[in-house]
Amino acid sequence: MTRQRLDAALVARGLARSRGAATELIRAGAVLVDGLLAHRPAQLVDADTRLELTHRPAGWVGRAAHKLLVAFEVFGAVDPAPWTVAGRHCLDVGACTGGFTQVMLERGAARVVALDVGHDQLAPTLRADPRVEEVSGVSIRGVEATALGGPF
Repeated sequence: MTRQRLDAALVARGLARSRGAATELIRAGAVLVDGLLAHRPAQLVDADTRLELTHRPAGWVGRAAHKLLVAFEVFGAVDPAPWTVAGRHCLDVGACTGGFTQVMLERGAARVVALDVGHDQLAPTLRADPRVEEVSGVSIRGVEATALGGPF
């Protein structure tokens, strides 16, 4: 019987958006494996293992969204002009699951380039959004803005 990591199994079964999100659910104590609380994302599970969530995550795809929302609230209150992303072309460096990307889209960004050195981390909902260009496996070091469709 084929076994796979718990974090990957959660994604494969549609219980988590990404392995990173699955890890967050496990660490938050929200995952049960055959009725027992899971503790390790690397735990191996069989295809017939029962996986359950004790609660569903909030609507944001990553914790980064909460950080950016606070920045918009605090700094935007001081001077809103630089914090207006509506209609703009934006860059999310270190996108991971796409928390910053999601917030910028929610605030009206015309396009967001989501860049990360990792692979397959961007939430599927963002990957499917035509306003998002995913650039995986690339470090920002030495990258010219024009190579990413900039300026931003």
